Amino acid sequence: MDSKTDPESAQQATIETVEDPSKYHGFNGEHHAGKDRAAELLGNSNERVVVSEVDNKRILRRIDLAILPVMLGVYFLQQLDKSTLSYASVFGLIADAHLGGQDYSWLGSIVYIAQLVMQPVIAYFLVKLPTGKFAASMVLCWGIVLSCMAVAKNFKGLLATRFFLGCFEASVAPTFIAITQMWWRRSEQTYRNASWYAMNGVTNMVGSLLAYGLGHIHSEKLHSYQIIFLACGLLTVVFSVLVFLFLPDSPVDAKFLNDHDRVLAVERLRDNQMGVVSTEWKWEHVTESLLDIKTWCWFALIFSISIPSGGITTFGPLIVNSFGFNPFNTILLNIPFGAVQIVATMGGAAFATWTKRKGPALALLCIPPIIGIVMLLCIKHTAGNRGPLLVGYYLISFYPGISPLIYSWSSQNTAGETKKKTTTAVLFIGQSAGNIIGPHLYTTAEKPLYRRGLISNLVLFVVLVIIVTFTTLYLMFLNKRHASRRVALGKSEVIVDRSMMNSQERAISDQVDEANGEGTWASGGEKAFDDITDLKNEDFIFVY
Repeated sequence: MDSKTDPESAQQATIETVEDPSKYHGFNGEHHAGKDRAAELLGNSNERVVVSEVDNKRILRRIDLAILPVMLGVYFLQQLDKSTLSYASVFGLIADAHLGGQDYSWLGSIVYIAQLVMQPVIAYFLVKLPTGKFAASMVLCWGIVLSCMAVAKNFKGLLATRFFLGCFEASVAPTFIAITQMWWRRSEQTYRNASWYAMNGVTNMVGSLLAYGLGHIHSEKLHSYQIIFLACGLLTVVFSVLVFLFLPDSPVDAKFLNDHDRVLAVERLRDNQMGVVSTEWKWEHVTESLLDIKTWCWFALIFSISIPSGGITTFGPLIVNSFGFNPFNTILLNIPFGAVQIVATMGGAAFATWTKRKGPALALLCIPPIIGIVMLLCIKHTAGNRGPLLVGYYLISFYPGISPLIYSWSSQNTAGETKKKTTTAVLFIGQSAGNIIGPHLYTTAEKPLYRRGLISNLVLFVVLVIIVTFTTLYLMFLNKRHASRRVALGKSEVIVDRSMMNSQERAISDQVDEANGEGTWASGGEKAFDDITDLKNEDFIFVY
């Protein structure tokens, strides 16, 4: 190796003494049979690449700056496009399209029927296809479909376009969970999941202002709601080009990282025990996912929150309108709803990250909606009570903080590429089912009280707390079972979960390992990139 004195070369020299670059030959070659693509990049050596805290922070910053903006933009547009129906409802869509009875509710539900149907297909595509290019193509397609909604003039036309909108939008959240799993440590994932999901709140704020502005455009050829559909759809089509250009398929393929930084980006994920990316579909992972009690805990949790979410998302503006506000004020009063969503989503993520526990954060986030629903049920809907009624409505808006925590809880407790995608599919089937049911618990005939919908939502928030408690206890049981398996295999009963540590805790852990004469990888990780499941890997630590 040449002797050079510049800092970059000195760093490369240090790196090469730890891991021989010739071992990266698998990067563009055949996959290691049954293993994660990260195993190809790192080679089969027992030696480890050492990721210093300086390198870790540098690479994390580059990943955040390169990946997160694209994710935030896509999710913002998805929620904006999905919300166009509720904006259109206050600008005359219901009357112009001659919607009656349950027609409007079905327009809300059909998107989630499409998403439910598409989840198994998406799970397979997420394993077999390049993630970034798949995401870009889905964004392009739903942008085109939304633009076409501008020419739909009756219930059948709107129903058809909403169905195809749901088919393509179905990929977004599962894709983003997969991206979060493959780029960030478990301790970092909760914030990142919350960040892109918080675009719900941004959409409610910016989208409300956008709808307010577009609603004031007077055209002889287009209604206000048609202008909203067309503007949002074309904006999405343009953004799909940026997704194609700037969203990489995985850390193994990231062009914004050099060859060595790709190795570090992969190695820093070893403690996750979850792998990075694999293109081999394993049916045994599918079977294990469907038989895993955890999978159905995630299903029950997301189903229980999605029923209120689906109803309130579709009928929220109509609920505010029932307080006695005109259409434009109704749109503007949805802005604080979005602000509360952002606070609840990021606040819940911060609390869960600080405590390293999802269960308590989820239970606490159920309290404000319970109070808000009780207020709407008990306070008379009169002009003099508009203030208290709005407070109750805004308290309900804490509920969006719950879903991203369930996403994180599920993703952080699932390993094995096919099992991760299958579990995510089951999760979003539950979410879609809940969103299908949700709008039908509300009907325009029950305005202004909407008692049936609100009472059912109240019960479900209580049920959520019960399911959270059960799930927490079950994860604790699984950790004890893994500890017993490690003892039986001659390993240490207690291992350190470095994937959930912050930088200060990792530094302390490294010092303890060095003092004990152990390497920084003493906590395990030999099976991290073998593409095996959480239940099969005794070194996997469940997060509760």
